[in-house]
Amino acid sequence: MKYIKILIVLCCFASIVSCEKELDLEPQQSIGIGLATATPENINAILLAAYDIGRNTSPDNAAPVYNGNYSGYLNISADLLGNTDQVSWNGTFEQLRNIFNKAIVNDNTNVRTIYSDSYAILSHVNTVLDNLDKFDDTTERNRVEGEAKFLRGLVYFDMVRLFGQQYNSGGGNSQLGVPLVLSPPDVTRAVGRNTVEEVYTQVLLDLNDAYNTLPDDNGVRADKYAAQSILARVYLQQSNFTGARDAANDVLLNSGHSMTTSYDQAFNLDDNPTESIFSWVITNQEGTNISNIHYATQALGGRGGDIAVTQEYLDKFDSALDQRRNFTYPGEGVSTGLTLTSKHARQYANATPIRIAEMHLIRLECNFRLNSSVGMNPLAEINALRARSLAPTIGALTLDVIWNERELELAFEGFTLHDYKRTQRNIGGLPYNDNNLVFPIPQSARDRNPLLQQNPGYSE
Repeated sequence: MKYIKILIVLCCFASIVSCEKELDLEPQQSIGIGLATATPENINAILLAAYDIGRNTSPDNAAPVYNGNYSGYLNISADLLGNTDQVSWNGTFEQLRNIFNKAIVNDNTNVRTIYSDSYAILSHVNTVLDNLDKFDDTTERNRVEGEAKFLRGLVYFDMVRLFGQQYNSGGGNSQLGVPLVLSPPDVTRAVGRNTVEEVYTQVLLDLNDAYNTLPDDNGVRADKYAAQSILARVYLQQSNFTGARDAANDVLLNSGHSMTTSYDQAFNLDDNPTESIFSWVITNQEGTNISNIHYATQALGGRGGDIAVTQEYLDKFDSALDQRRNFTYPGEGVSTGLTLTSKHARQYANATPIRIAEMHLIRLECNFRLNSSVGMNPLAEINALRARSLAPTIGALTLDVIWNERELELAFEGFTLHDYKRTQRNIGGLPYNDNNLVFPIPQSARDRNPLLQQNPGYSE
């Protein structure tokens, strides 16, 4: 497993570029950008700080403190907003309840922090990419460039799916996405929103560059197959089934990762060299697993089951023997009477893994749609995936069967909203392209930058 263990050396840099949060670009503190970017060691430290922001810690616990999009906030938000009947919300946090109820307001704090923390990561990686000339070693320069572009492509992909309408495979994607900022922070800059098409174009450019420059094995950092895995997601979201199939097939054939023997072995571990292609590490000293906080009982480090599994979700399974159906536990204390997922039952487990099982699901769906069998026959592949969880064999495939299988395998990992949108299914009684299923541009960002146009359905 490729995971991120951050040891920050240049902690002061966070205060230099963190001002790009919400596109408010004026530095709050400064040590001089020339000094901060003077050496390869400093540039590497800035890159490591970008990873660190993603998992909700600041360098050496220095201000500002980030909430950690990739520690669970993105996944929780996508599952709550995308919920039809899979989960219930039992917590007291108003901002998450509003997302669950699809009644988000302009100043929702969860939406605001997702937006601002995304641009904090982008500030760091843009500074890294602007200072690649500091590297004399070509191999090191390529690695740093690839990691930075991986992070930028990943962040923009996640942002455009939440703050913009679903990509239309037929073209004409002039709907507004998010502002593309591709250079270091600049106090004189005000940036408007780019179109969904423009953001996807940049995402594909960055991730393909990352794939072509990253090594096959990059230790604890993102490697080329992490980039290829996200490319498979992007192509699938675009309904580019050939691109998605071939990217997933490359990962499955060449990354060296494979599914664990049993379903439970893929979760709640410090290290998982078999199934996880990439994830952020959480320890008892660094970071917080946000998914654990909202999904787990108090005894396991959570708040007591803010998010619980519904009987309607369990009824989607066709066998009581399926390990995925039984990968739950009963709540206790304040969560008594609730059924909780075991995917987030460990307080310091790694966060937001990219799993090889997802690549199987992408490849088999695309093969089915294209009437092909690249890598494996789609019916054989879905049955191999199900066999891992002791689920019975399926005799025939339809798209509905494949989509249901994705829910059974990937539930509570942040896929619900995006899968329902790309397949144009209703979400909680709303059509997939309803304005209430898109995040508002935070009012605080619009107050700072008048060029940021608000999404339809939200007050100006």
